Amino acid sequence: MTVKDNPQEQRYEAWLNGELAGFAQYKLRPGVVIVTHTEVPDQYAGHGIGTAIVRGTLDDLRARGLKVRPVCPFFKSWIERHPDYQDLVD
Repeated sequence: MTVKDNPQEQRYEAWLNGELAGFAQYKLRPGVVIVTHTEVPDQYAGHGIGTAIVRGTLDDLRARGLKVRPVCPFFKSWIERHPDYQDLVD
């Protein structure tokens, strides 16, 4: 599985075996990415896709020197359970 930014769609996408397995929608603001919604289709539920999206997104934001504002409840609760990523929260 790979997670990559799709700036044209303003979302981070998880790809599994050539198929879109989920995404996190965002809005880009100066220095911060506001994550508004995470979606994983039913056929991929329970396979760690959501976690991969969050972790991949946050790792990319850290590498780019950006902060995150998690509006999405899934994103927000994931970060709360992983203190090693809380420094990225705006």
